[in-house]
Amino acid sequence: MLHTPDAPHRALKADSFGRILLVEGPSGRFVRRDLGATPLWLRLPAWWLARREARALRHIHGMADVPQLLAWDGRHLDRSFMAGDAMYQRPPRGDVAWFRSARRLLQQLHRNGVAHNDLAKEANWLVTEDGRPALIDFQLAVIGNPRSRWMRLLAREDLRHLLKHKRMYCRESLTPVEKRVLKRTSWVRELWFATGKPVYRFVTRRILHWEDNEGQGPKP
Repeated sequence: MLHTPDAPHRALKADSFGRILLVEGPSGRFVRRDLGATPLWLRLPAWWLARREARALRHIHGMADVPQLLAWDGRHLDRSFMAGDAMYQRPPRGDVAWFRSARRLLQQLHRNGVAHNDLAKEANWLVTEDGRPALIDFQLAVIGNPRSRWMRLLAREDLRHLLKHKRMYCRESLTPVEKRVLKRTSWVRELWFATGKPVYRFVTRRILHWEDNEGQGPKP
């Protein structure tokens, strides 16, 4: 863990699973996921999600345009800070080059054996200060053999979510192949919409009181 208990910081986001802090450390800024304020009944799932993120970031350490894991001690997850704005704050409208770069970034992630698994949320896509795409929030990421059937399926779902954003902001540049990918849904998606999503909506909206529109994600 980075020993900065009294370092200046400000909250970027807070929800039932903890707080996201921007910390001014001795070596510069970094982002901390703090589970200390998590309600007792949610500490186990919050820990599980943070541990999952730490494992994914450790697996892709050194890759560009994703956070670098700095520390994880079971209560605090520290990762590198990437300056930029969420996609919904700075939409790449009409920016074909951005979406081309985003697809290359996604392909690199998948070749490294990681599927993000939460890219429907625009909050998980960044537009960096110099206009590049970047990915954050790996709490639901899956690690596996990139050649396995399961990982190829999850990679395709990641791509479908990127193409849905491209359809929103850059529709005229969709290729015929990309349009076919968008139309072809997997059994994972159908199962999620039939079973998982109703439960997810009930828990997040009725119990946790998140305002989650699946684009912007939970708000502070």
